[in-house]
Amino acid sequence: MRYRAWADRLLFQSLAKLPEASLSAAQPIVFGNLLRTLNHTYCMDQVWKAHLQGVPHGFTTRNPEDCPVFEVLRSAQADIDDWYVRHAEMLDERACGEAIRFTYIGGGEGEMRRGDILLHVVNHATYHRGHVAMMMYGLSVPPPTTDLPVFLRDADSG
Repeated sequence: MRYRAWADRLLFQSLAKLPEASLSAAQPIVFGNLLRTLNHTYCMDQVWKAHLQGVPHGFTTRNPEDCPVFEVLRSAQADIDDWYVRHAEMLDERACGEAIRFTYIGGGEGEMRRGDILLHVVNHATYHRGHVAMMMYGLSVPPPTTDLPVFLRDADSG
């Protein structure tokens, strides 16, 4: 989860250099643009957080119409990243193996271990960071390097 928070922080720092119009310009991606791709990831983080807490999340789609402006989303993502870091730090092996039951947004029941949900949250963000990187290259803005080995190197040296 610390890796995820680090990667998000670097990504949002790089994107802050772009004008809002570039972030919301139409892109050939299911979410429609770069900002809505980031919003999708954030919204799904909220869904999985709710599952982990055993509370309703209120989402009916994986691609909500409402999308905040960049700085609001940047702050919200940092807050939820911090929540995930704190949550993961509290877990022991038994808690990581706890089965969490939930209902998928698209329907149907699911069950995953708490630790697997956390792994999914990290992998899901990595997947969509690749989409964002592709869009950044299209805007002639190189994305930051957010590879795990770089995080581990920097974490060990800092």
